[in-house]
Amino acid sequence: MGKALIPPDSDGGGPPAGDGVETVNLRAALEERYLAYALSTIMHRALPDLRDGLKPVHRRLLYAMRQLKLDPGSGFKKCARVVGDVIGKFHPHGDQAVYDALVRLAQEFAQRYPLVDGQGNFGNVDGDNAAAMRYTEARLTEVARLLLDGIDEDAVDFRDTYDGEDAEPVVLPANFPNLLANGAAGIAVGMATSIPPHNAAELCDAALHLIKHPNARIDKLVELVPGPDFPTGGVLVDDRETIVAAYSSGRGAFRLRARWETEDQGRGTYHVVVTEIPYQVQKSRLIEKIAELLTAKKLPLLADIRDESAEDVRIVLEPKSRSVDPALLMESLFKLTDLEARISLNMNVLSGGTVPRVMGLGEVLSEWLAHRREVLIRRSRHRLAKIIHRLEILDGYLIAYLNLDEVIRIIREDDEPKQEMMRRFALTDVQAEAILNMRLRSLRKLEEIEIRREHEELTKEKSDIEALLDSEEKQWGVVAWQIRQVKKAFGPETELGRRRTGFADAPDHHVDDIQQAMVEKEPITVVVSEKGWIRTMRGHVADLSGLSFKADDRLKIAIRADTHDKLLVFSTGGRFYTLSGDKLPGGRGHGEPIRLMVDMEEGHDVVDVFVHDPERRLLVVATDGRGFVVPEADVAANTRKGKQVLNVSGAHEARLCVPAEGDTVAIIGENRKLLAFPLAQLPEMSRGKGVRLQRYRDGGVADAKVFRLADGLTWTDTSGRTFTRSEADLKEWLGDRAQAGRLPPTGFPRSNSFGERGL
Repeated sequence: MGKALIPPDSDGGGPPAGDGVETVNLRAALEERYLAYALSTIMHRALPDLRDGLKPVHRRLLYAMRQLKLDPGSGFKKCARVVGDVIGKFHPHGDQAVYDALVRLAQEFAQRYPLVDGQGNFGNVDGDNAAAMRYTEARLTEVARLLLDGIDEDAVDFRDTYDGEDAEPVVLPANFPNLLANGAAGIAVGMATSIPPHNAAELCDAALHLIKHPNARIDKLVELVPGPDFPTGGVLVDDRETIVAAYSSGRGAFRLRARWETEDQGRGTYHVVVTEIPYQVQKSRLIEKIAELLTAKKLPLLADIRDESAEDVRIVLEPKSRSVDPALLMESLFKLTDLEARISLNMNVLSGGTVPRVMGLGEVLSEWLAHRREVLIRRSRHRLAKIIHRLEILDGYLIAYLNLDEVIRIIREDDEPKQEMMRRFALTDVQAEAILNMRLRSLRKLEEIEIRREHEELTKEKSDIEALLDSEEKQWGVVAWQIRQVKKAFGPETELGRRRTGFADAPDHHVDDIQQAMVEKEPITVVVSEKGWIRTMRGHVADLSGLSFKADDRLKIAIRADTHDKLLVFSTGGRFYTLSGDKLPGGRGHGEPIRLMVDMEEGHDVVDVFVHDPERRLLVVATDGRGFVVPEADVAANTRKGKQVLNVSGAHEARLCVPAEGDTVAIIGENRKLLAFPLAQLPEMSRGKGVRLQRYRDGGVADAKVFRLADGLTWTDTSGRTFTRSEADLKEWLGDRAQAGRLPPTGFPRSNSFGERGL
């Protein structure tokens, strides 16, 4: 064992003493380092540059491929070679991350206008991965060539690479509206970007309009760019106001649906065929999700699903029956699956390559146009410098031809011919050097003619460039011409340029119809106990004698319904609540308390539960005999809190809720007094206390019923026997509302009830 590496005079703990120790505040150090990390992520990884629409890794990929001479039309090279050059020269990151970025640039279903032409397996819309980089090959596309066009002509700034051995472009010349055409997505620190792809020809139209009208309104720009254009097609179902608002602010979202059509199978049957799915949705996962919902009986209108895709997407949906509405079937699928996707818009980009900012459509296009003008000016100045240099050399050549014999003599006899020619003919250093480097074959007469012709052409070009640099109007004219050339190359008549994503209005189906389409329709029997516990039995059960309840509890209400029905619950507080038949607990056990399903106040109990019929009217009555008629469509509640309808106060509470089907109201009190009066004497309201139906000296209301006077009043006694009294028999009990009434006819139940409702 060796000795411990601790100096003899050290206690072994704490930092060494001395002037080299610097005390740093932990909070300040963390803030500084986190800010540096955040800026690095924002600037060099997550957010695209507005001018060329690229992140650094994509820009370095394209530049490295150009250096490898992988231009359109040239031969392919292995992707491993490209990735190696990128990580070795420009981008010191993982090879797999760089290869993934390369693969995405080549995927036609991911890029609206691919920047890389891939050869081999680059993945598919099912979500399968690309082959390894040693198997695949790549080269640049025409779109990438446009992005790089002029990069060797001082069009953009360059900076040193990470090791200082090479240089890379800060931004590409971008003779193509790549940011919006191909879109971008990224998550930085505290910010993110999400830009869907658009149609290049439409972007060119909007850019040309902005050149003529720099302050164009967003409404006009949206006419030219009506919405995103996704590589996988689909249908946008947003209204114009939503799209205009999104493009105006730079933030929003688009609803994108799959494109589908029906195919007639004969004999009245049909299949629904999905031919385009939303952007960035994996087809295999989509079909798997639909199959899971089908197995779970969440799609009762659908019988089967098949994937018959080859090169194109073809998903076949078989309806349950020929009577199923295909639009309703698709609406249920749009609600539950990724056949409808929400594509976010957050145009948070690096303005000028340095400032992250959320920008609207007009701002983005205007800044791209400003970049194109700057590129034009820089390329023109670069070309002008080249022309001036060449004209200087040509002037020297012409002097040499005019004095050819003397030039030859100086070269043969003088010890310093360069200096002598400069002195003798007033040549510049560049001209003298060019004459000395001239080949003998250039001394023929024909060459002099060529030099004079080239001199004239360059002089004219120099004059044109100088005029261009002096006129902003001419500069914008050239930029517009370049944009028109791009539009011509990617116009709607071309296969790549035609719009793939359509527009449509979402079908106007009622939300209840859509919800019912997502539920299997099955008969159920709803059972409610005295203490407010609810459960359902499958099918319409006739004999409920075998049901068990908790101690001190028993059956209160039993009604027949189905899973598509809405159930209304009326509480003693005069409030209505809505329950869905498909969401009620099953028949095993004792069910669940209704007050746990809705926000029923403490101390309130259930008065009645029944199937909702929006075409019906209801008579609601409180214990003090006050009430009114309310349309049943007005009492359905959309929230757990329910809807207050009958207002009660003090010791009074809601007592009855009966269908108002007829023309006469029969009401009996706890004092066993019966009264019948016209229904027309009651007001129809949506909420309130109502009016008095019957006057009591003691007690309150016991039961009420609405009937048709011409058919007579019917009641059922405790033995199940039915009694009917005709209009003539009821003459003694007919009167006006708010009267006290008389003792009921012979045979009326001692329970003071017209009979049980429900089964």
